[in-house]
Amino acid sequence: MMNAPSTTFPGINSLRVAVIIPAINEEKSIGQVIADIPAWVTEIIVADNGSTDNTVAVAQQAGAKVVPAAVRGYGSACLAGIAAAENADILVFIDGDFSDYPQQMHTLVQPIAENHADMVIGSRTLGHRQRGSLTIQQRFGGALACWLMWLLWSVRYTDLGPFRAISRPALLQLRMDDRNFGWTVQMQIRAAITGLRTMEVPVDYRRRIGRSKISGTLRGVVMAGYKILYTIGKEFLAARHFSGKAGK
Repeated sequence: MMNAPSTTFPGINSLRVAVIIPAINEEKSIGQVIADIPAWVTEIIVADNGSTDNTVAVAQQAGAKVVPAAVRGYGSACLAGIAAAENADILVFIDGDFSDYPQQMHTLVQPIAENHADMVIGSRTLGHRQRGSLTIQQRFGGALACWLMWLLWSVRYTDLGPFRAISRPALLQLRMDDRNFGWTVQMQIRAAITGLRTMEVPVDYRRRIGRSKISGTLRGVVMAGYKILYTIGKEFLAARHFSGKAGK
């Protein structure tokens, strides 16, 4: 069951919170996402990844700042949003398809605002999921990725959920550079490597509005799965190379 929304909590009034929404062709849902974002959020940024519908107009009408992400890819849109949120103390990432519950944002931001965590991941597997909201491929792929991260870095995650919050200093430490499907897993791997205080909180999840650009097509599923596994391998080899050079 969805948590009750929070209008305020300790420490939040002195912090600037920016919400980043990567979006492409989300005209039917983006307005609902923006409308449900808590009032204590300082800025809402929609990173448009080349929409051909009215996503930009709907987002602007709903009160969001829209920035272009010219290079196609989820990570590219996230990076464009980060660049536009240069004054934020905490950054929150949420999808534009209305599958997440923006009202639960306080559960992600509060531990950071109270200095209990550097990054908080919304875990869909720990929360209540509407039937059909996560495909079998998504559940299997997420479980495999989390198992590999535990095996290689001894860090326990239950999900690669896109609904997450992170402090700006912590984000800068990660030096994020993935521009597509590897974004979430790269963030979690680098958080483990750099020793960030990371925690997961349960978040609810519902069927998205419209068709997924990733899980909604066979090509999208294959490419996303490949990129996640590729990113895990790449980060592992990079970490070993760095450790080897540091030990010389």
